[in-house]
Amino acid sequence: MAKFSANLGFLWTEYELVDAIAKAKAAGFSAVECHWPYDVPVADVKAALTQANLPMLGLNTLRGDVSAGEAGLSAVPGREPEARETIDQAIAYGAELDCSVVHVMSGVAQGEEAQAVFIKNLQYAAMRAGEHSMGIVIEPINTRDIPGYFLNEVEQAASIISAVGKPNVKLMFDCYHVQIMQGDLLNRLQKHLALVGHIQIAAVPDRGEPDAGELNYPQICKAIDKMGYTGYIGAEYKPRTTTDEGLVWLSSVNQTLP
Repeated sequence: MAKFSANLGFLWTEYELVDAIAKAKAAGFSAVECHWPYDVPVADVKAALTQANLPMLGLNTLRGDVSAGEAGLSAVPGREPEARETIDQAIAYGAELDCSVVHVMSGVAQGEEAQAVFIKNLQYAAMRAGEHSMGIVIEPINTRDIPGYFLNEVEQAASIISAVGKPNVKLMFDCYHVQIMQGDLLNRLQKHLALVGHIQIAAVPDRGEPDAGELNYPQICKAIDKMGYTGYIGAEYKPRTTTDEGLVWLSSVNQTLP
């Protein structure tokens, strides 16, 4: 049966992170995940997770200079030292929380040099994460939300993972991004299931609750369950009103599952 994780980068953002963790527990989520929690002392987050009895699945490497349009550094030629600093930071913070994975963000870049840089940085990240029995995930992101983002398609990610050649580097399959860029979600997911380290969901096109738009998530989640996927499905959507008001989708999806 599907297990759902609350992405606290988008959900309950009106609360401090430690309070959002408690809200996720009360709402019935069985795990949480974050984007960039680094301003919060890791000891406070760990205490909140222990109190709620929830695992923190993963977090992202920092984006760099957001005001300059940066969205990660790990595929950006010439920024290797900074990229590895963000990787070290994420792994150190995540290890304190027993996170399963770190999402290494590629950034805005293009071309063969960018790919070579990304592969080398991912090999470094895999090595460092392996020291803590953690994994690394990479996520194709649509170019509507982040123009120029290096990693856009599932097959591109699969090729990079193969080139990295490390068993702890996996694919973050975000249904929202994949639908916008490529579609044919279930066939792509089935084909690459062995590479999938995490799945995320949100409505298309508005990135709201997964209960409207182009994708039928009750049926998609049922199909994912039948594929034999045993990991968590991350609820990474932007609430249309408040998080609490939009949570009816969770019980609706659960009712369709065996």
